[in-house]
Amino acid sequence: MRVGVIGGGQLARMMVPAAIALGVEIRVLGEGPESSARLAMTATGEPGDLDAVRAFARAVDVVTFDHEHVPQPVLRALVEEGVAVRPGPDALRHAQDKLVLRRRLDDMGLPQPAWAEVADADGLGAFLERAGGRAVVKTPTGGYDGHGVRVVDDPHGADDWLAERPLLAEELVPFRRELAQLVARRPAGDVAVWPLVETVQGGGVCREVFAPAPHLAAPTARQAREIAHRIATELGVTGVLAVELFETEDGRVLVNELAMRPHNSGHWTIDGAVTSQFEQHLRAVLDLPLGDVAARAPWTAMVNLLGGPADGDLDALVPAAMADQPAVKLHLYGKAPRPGRKIGHATAVGDDLDDLVFAARSAVTLLHGDPA
Repeated sequence: MRVGVIGGGQLARMMVPAAIALGVEIRVLGEGPESSARLAMTATGEPGDLDAVRAFARAVDVVTFDHEHVPQPVLRALVEEGVAVRPGPDALRHAQDKLVLRRRLDDMGLPQPAWAEVADADGLGAFLERAGGRAVVKTPTGGYDGHGVRVVDDPHGADDWLAERPLLAEELVPFRRELAQLVARRPAGDVAVWPLVETVQGGGVCREVFAPAPHLAAPTARQAREIAHRIATELGVTGVLAVELFETEDGRVLVNELAMRPHNSGHWTIDGAVTSQFEQHLRAVLDLPLGDVAARAPWTAMVNLLGGPADGDLDALVPAAMADQPAVKLHLYGKAPRPGRKIGHATAVGDDLDDLVFAARSAVTLLHGDPA
C-alpha cells in the first residue's frame, strides 16, 4: 500500500512513523529540500503545479494532504484521471473556503457565529451595526495560524483586503474557551471520535492542548461529538477531521473552522491515545478498519514549541530538556527556529493535569533557552 502526501510539513513528517508501523509505504511531494518531511520526500513540487502533482500521484495508491492548499482544479483533474483523492475535492472545499463552509453549516442547521459575506465598506459597516460595533473579518481562503484574520470596529478597517476579494465577517463571539473535536471517517462509513479537548490560543496560534477538556459538562461533550460526526458524514470526509469550536458561557458550542487532515489539536494522541491521529488518518484513507481512540491515561497536556532559541541552536538545548523532564515526550519537526514558527511540541501523560502542564511547559521553556 502506497500513500502519497502532498505537502512536506510537520504533519507529513509525523505520518512517517505510523506508516512504518503499519507496513505502509509513504511518499511525500515536498516544496523543497528544507521541508520538514524531507526524510520521506520522493518528489519536489508545488501543490498548484498540476504536472508535478499528476506525476507524483501516478506512483501511489491514494493521495492525501499535509495541508488544504491544493487548488480545486488540480484535485478534480486527479479525480477525473481515476486517482483516489482522500479527502475528495467536494469535501475539502469546505476547509478551503470559509464562505462555502458557513453556507453549508447554515443549510445543515448547525450552530455557528452570526456571519455575512461582505464585498465593500458599506457591507462591512452594515454588519458592524448588527454585530454591536466589532467583528472578526477573515479572508475566505488561504488563512492559517492567525493569518487572514482581523478584528475591526470601522467599516474601512479591511479596505486593503476588500480591494482584492469579498470577505467573511463574523460576530465577535464572547466565548468561555475554545474546544476541538477530532474525528476520523473512512470510505466504508465508519467513524471514530476522540475525546473533546480544550485548546489555548495566543496571537491566533494554538499554544496548548488539554485532553480531555477539563470541567466539561456532559451535554457539551455530547453536542460537540454529534456535530463532528454529522459534519464528517454529511460532507463525505475521508481521513481525520478537526472541528474547532467555541464554548459559550451557557455551555453551547459554535463551529468556528474545520481542518480536513491531522491537526495541531490532535498531536496529543501520539502519546496519549491508543490510536494516534496520524495512524488513524492512514487507516482511513486506505479504507482500513479504524483504531481505538480511547485515552491511555486520565490526562494529556501538549505544549507547542514556538520560535525556539534566539541563536537557532535547538540541538544544544535538547539534552537539558530531556534530563529535566524525563517523562515528557519531545517531538521536534526538523525546522529552523524563527519567531512564532511551530518547530515542535512537548507532551506529558498521566494522572494529574496540573503536574503534566507544568512538566510540558518546563520542557518547552528549556528549549527556548531563556528563563521565562
